[in-house]
Amino acid sequence: MHIVLQLIPKKYLIGGTLILLGLSGLLVMSTIVAITGEFEKDSQQSEVTEIEGGGIGVGTANVSPEVMKYQPLLEKYAQKHGLDASYVPIMMALMMQESGGRGNDPMQSSESFCGSVGCISSPELSVDKGVLHFKSVLEKAHYDLKLCLQSYNFGGGFINYVMKNGGKYTPELAISFSQLQYQKVKHTGNYHCVRPEMVPYSACYGDALYVNAVLKYYTGTITADGKPAAPASGASGGKSGVKVIDAGKTLIGKTRYVFGGGRSQSDINAGRFDCSSFVRWAFEQVGMNVGPMSGVTTDTLKTQGQAINPKDMKPGDVVFFDTYKIDGHVGIYVGNNQFLGCQGKTGVAIASMAKGTYFGERFNGRVKRF
Repeated sequence: MHIVLQLIPKKYLIGGTLILLGLSGLLVMSTIVAITGEFEKDSQQSEVTEIEGGGIGVGTANVSPEVMKYQPLLEKYAQKHGLDASYVPIMMALMMQESGGRGNDPMQSSESFCGSVGCISSPELSVDKGVLHFKSVLEKAHYDLKLCLQSYNFGGGFINYVMKNGGKYTPELAISFSQLQYQKVKHTGNYHCVRPEMVPYSACYGDALYVNAVLKYYTGTITADGKPAAPASGASGGKSGVKVIDAGKTLIGKTRYVFGGGRSQSDINAGRFDCSSFVRWAFEQVGMNVGPMSGVTTDTLKTQGQAINPKDMKPGDVVFFDTYKIDGHVGIYVGNNQFLGCQGKTGVAIASMAKGTYFGERFNGRVKRF
């Protein structure tokens, strides 16, 4: 064999190798597309517990890839601790501010867990205890989200301080609390202003501007008092839901399913969509932003809106299915056990989700109203 190889010119050996590599790459890509199509046999189904309750409205975390990788863990522990999944984007924004998703304690939850910095060395334990602490602070703050966020930084004493001074978070109260606490601890020499603009105020305890620091990584709906926002009458279910459906129907027969498609204007112009990009596009047509064009997925969509019991579904609600993974497919409910979505063999089309059908057997009970 060695002698044969010596007789073949080197340039032909290199060319042949490159051709083989190219064919192998095409085979791998074809396999991936086949696996991730919407009509594949589901071999990864597991029990899904429906998450019910309120939320803070439609929200999107604008965070780094390092933080995005923790989304599944945040969802897992939100469910474990009974916290509505709508809060996951806010916690992702909080993690972005705390650590940028780096280190072994990405939620910086050591102090709340054991009273000292550095006692957590497992990222999953950090998420577990961070979500639990977030929920605890949120409840103590009576669901005043901004008070919750600032208390995550200051500690529970800030909640007591606010309750004695009007009962509602304000930036002025954050600064005055920081001033008072700094006077108590500045003699230790262990505290300094994390923000130069707070030096003139001697507000050097914690980060008095923590709320805005977190919210710069979050795009979404928060009510004026910081409490959970229930969907308004103009939300996706009902009359506005019909408008979303009407917008989506305009693409029936004009598109083809491409996994990862619909995340650029050229894809949209050419009618290339996958399930989640189609849902994003349909809501955009009626003035609702449910995520960035380049980043929307079934996993980002399921953290938004309000969870709805399946028996209360209305046209325009967003429904999820366990296909190649949990929540692997998404569509817009149109009524009569049917939904509008972008499917692997049809492109944008209306499909049945009645019992006994492909999607009927894979509907997991997750329904969100945007």
